[in-house]
Amino acid sequence: MQSDFSKTRAEFDLPEGVIYLDGNSLGPLPRGVSARVSQAIHAEWGQMLITGWNKAGWMELPTKIGDRIARLIGAETGHVVLGDTLSIKVFQALASALDLNPGKKIILSDDGNFPSDLYMAQGLCQMLGDGYELRTVAPEAVMEAITDEVAVLMLTEVDYRTGRRHDMPALTAKAHEHGALAVWDLAHSAGATDVRVAEGGADFAIGCTYKYLNSGPGGPAFIYVAPRHAEKVRPALSGWLGHEAPFAFDLDYRPGSGIERMRVGTPPVLQMVALDAALDVFDMVEIDDLRARSLELTDAFIAAVEARCPDLVLATPRAHALRGSQVSFRHPEGYAIMQALIARGVIGDFRAPDIIRFGFTPLFTSFEDVAAAVEILAEILETGAWDRPEYKTRARVT
Repeated sequence: MQSDFSKTRAEFDLPEGVIYLDGNSLGPLPRGVSARVSQAIHAEWGQMLITGWNKAGWMELPTKIGDRIARLIGAETGHVVLGDTLSIKVFQALASALDLNPGKKIILSDDGNFPSDLYMAQGLCQMLGDGYELRTVAPEAVMEAITDEVAVLMLTEVDYRTGRRHDMPALTAKAHEHGALAVWDLAHSAGATDVRVAEGGADFAIGCTYKYLNSGPGGPAFIYVAPRHAEKVRPALSGWLGHEAPFAFDLDYRPGSGIERMRVGTPPVLQMVALDAALDVFDMVEIDDLRARSLELTDAFIAAVEARCPDLVLATPRAHALRGSQVSFRHPEGYAIMQALIARGVIGDFRAPDIIRFGFTPLFTSFEDVAAAVEILAEILETGAWDRPEYKTRARVT
């Protein structure tokens, strides 16, 4: 089918007068979510009480929704599960990958990776001791840094600062050639780019759902385990719901079958039903169409900004193969410029030290949004409207 993005835009409850270019940080509210969550609160939790775990299918939500996400990341059915936070899923994937590759102790990543992922790797290495080490290099130097001593390659597919996209198939193939496993964080790519974890050979993949997948603030994370590892991987966090028979209440842990073993704690039901409803809009589009529209939007934005705003320096790759679904520009007063934009109804965000960042979500971002945002940005820069004290005071969330 040919994807109709005017129809998908109508599925979102966007505030009047706002141009939202921050869906790569928090997706907006899809119209169907409120009614679905209300149903879960009143008809399920309210009326079914604890019987909702069976009657409303709450216990099956992590794998049911996992299969819906599998389509969006090019994964095999039955190999994605939802639950917990992204940091927990990073820890699970890393620890399990290291366990599958005994004798090697180096985790390789890049210095453009999201800091939280690096923190989890650092903590895991400190906990394991005995020579385990996190090694980071520049994003462009990863390929050369993959050597025989690397146990796990851990990368975020799209750089959260610049929008630069790693070549998953090529880097994963190089890792496998040297006896390493590959863990991919899809937080900034799932739902906006043509992710293909199975085709790309990923061993593990993880991601959050509150960005391009629109599950709402604090939405649950997902983890993918390749079929070749599914029945032998040992979960680092041996939680109750990852047990083979949780309600047998055995005192000893036995891992569940396949992806079920990567479950940990009780699933956040209300967040999961919100995500389930939010994913309905993806049923209206083809992933290749989504990717094509993303590139068209980001191409248009880059061209217009460079024509109107010569003081901004592009930080995002021009080559399509190297670009995610965001565009970043550098400016020494980037924070103040972004605050001035937000005050005018153009919402993006800022990433230290000097990046103003704009996320493009084809499901609701239009070419009219692009043109209007550039006009406002150009006016702010031309008039110096950003140079006000209130725009320079840093908020807790930037």
